[in-house]
Amino acid sequence: MGFKELRSSLGLGVGTVYYHLDMLSDFITQDKSRKYSLNDRGQLLFRSLMEGSVSPALTLGSEALSHRLGRWLFLSPVLARTTRLEFSLPAALAILIIGAIGAALAKLEPVFFFYFPSSRNFDNTVLLFIFYWVGIFLLAEIIISVLFRRAGGELQLFACLGLSALPLAIFPFIYMAVPADYSWLSRYVLLLLQVWTLLLLSAAFSFGKGLRLDRSIIVTLIILYLNIAVLILTGRLG
Repeated sequence: MGFKELRSSLGLGVGTVYYHLDMLSDFITQDKSRKYSLNDRGQLLFRSLMEGSVSPALTLGSEALSHRLGRWLFLSPVLARTTRLEFSLPAALAILIIGAIGAALAKLEPVFFFYFPSSRNFDNTVLLFIFYWVGIFLLAEIIISVLFRRAGGELQLFACLGLSALPLAIFPFIYMAVPADYSWLSRYVLLLLQVWTLLLLSAAFSFGKGLRLDRSIIVTLIILYLNIAVLILTGRLG
């Protein structure tokens, strides 16, 4: 079966199908016409499963607290539903708009994952916030296409990235709420939210493009390093 046939039969998003194919790579093969089939190991595993001769590796017990916390740290239950674009796209756009308005009200200039005091007017700051997140989307598309040859699922990826902007979207409102005498607190809060955002970006690439988490982290780190390079070149970081 080809990729389009698999996706149609399973009723899943592009990223989800890619992810499962990646995870099953030891058990499947592709012919010259790019059709997927089970290899020898896959056929052996399939027969064992059908015969019931494979002992279950996992029990269906209660989920560990650390696992539940990890899933919510990565917003996995939310990102898993981004295949329903009629809900996920409006939510993603709403988060970006809220973050843009917050940055403008707080007079903070966003530069990808960082904020700096700004004298820009309201409209320019709003547009800048959205511009940088569109830039992250385009960068991710290029990097993933070049490194991992993943195509399709652009709208789901955009929805995932919009949702992953949540931590940085709420920071300007925290910044405005913190008294001036405790401005140092804002820096630590921003650091925590930046780390959370990087984790969410990695999860977004996993759900949006079907990358394993180890590969998603590579894409996230490349974008982070590019962000730091921009800051150095513009003189914001020494």
